[in-house]
Parts: sequence; structure tokens; C-alpha cells
Amino acid sequence: MVIGVTLVNVVPGQEKAAYNELLKIKGIKDVYHVFGEFDFVVISNVDGLSALNKLVDTIRESENVTATQTIVGAEL
Repeated sequence: MVIGVTLVNVVPGQEKAAYNELLKIKGIKDVYHVFGEFDFVVISNVDGLSALNKLVDTIRESENVTATQTIVGAEL
């Protein structure tokens, strides 16, 4: 399993639409609306790096999303 943390920026005024869209993507575990440099923190749990890459590509395909930055989690 791979845990991904994706920071997401969206089109101003489209936060609610983007939030609802993100919740529908398979593999996304949690979506948090935050304040600061990014609009959302998305926590995903997928089978591997390839699946994480596809999930992030799906997020980026949204017309409401303007930018993403993804961090891959690791167990210690």
C-alpha cells in the first residue's frame, strides 16, 4: 500500500464543486479544505506508485483543479 498526500489548488469560487468531485475519486480516503497556499489536502491509499500516479492524473483532469503537489508517505 502507498499513502499519498496531495495538495490541491482550485479555481477560486469552485471549492465546493471541487470538493464534491474529489470525494468521488476511487482511492481517495480523506479530503480536507485548508487555508493557506493550497485549498485542499487529499489523503489517498492505493496499491502502488503506479496507482498513485493514475489517481493524481485523475485529480489533475478536473477543470476545477489548477495545480497539485504530491508527497508519498513511507512507513518507518
